[in-house]
Amino acid sequence: MQNFRVTVNGKVFDVSVEETGSAKSGVITQAIQAAPTVFQPAVASAPVKEAVLGSGEKPVEAPLSGSILELKVKPGDHVTFGQVMLTLEALKMENEIVAPQDGTVKDIFVQKGSMVNVGDVLLSLSV
Repeated sequence: MQNFRVTVNGKVFDVSVEETGSAKSGVITQAIQAAPTVFQPAVASAPVKEAVLGSGEKPVEAPLSGSILELKVKPGDHVTFGQVMLTLEALKMENEIVAPQDGTVKDIFVQKGSMVNVGDVLLSLSV
């Protein structure tokens, strides 16, 4: 059993937590037993397609971790340097991902709602 002293809204509580091996274990706070609340992730990530690049293709990678808000291009679209290709939300800010050079969108490895990490390949350009 582990004991903790917790302050909530200026009020101090002594809390004892006992591991029972069950997900439905209890928490005793000042002689009041309460069932714990187990939280599940609210949003499942849209799958990210595995990036396989051919010769002559340039990857466009995620500069930040976040989620894809909007795709503005599709495979086969010609893009020019600086053209916005997709919008990535990171830390509640919308970040425009632009074409690093002129080319044609070869493949897109994410979809709207996909969660991405820094360095994940978002799409490829034929140059």
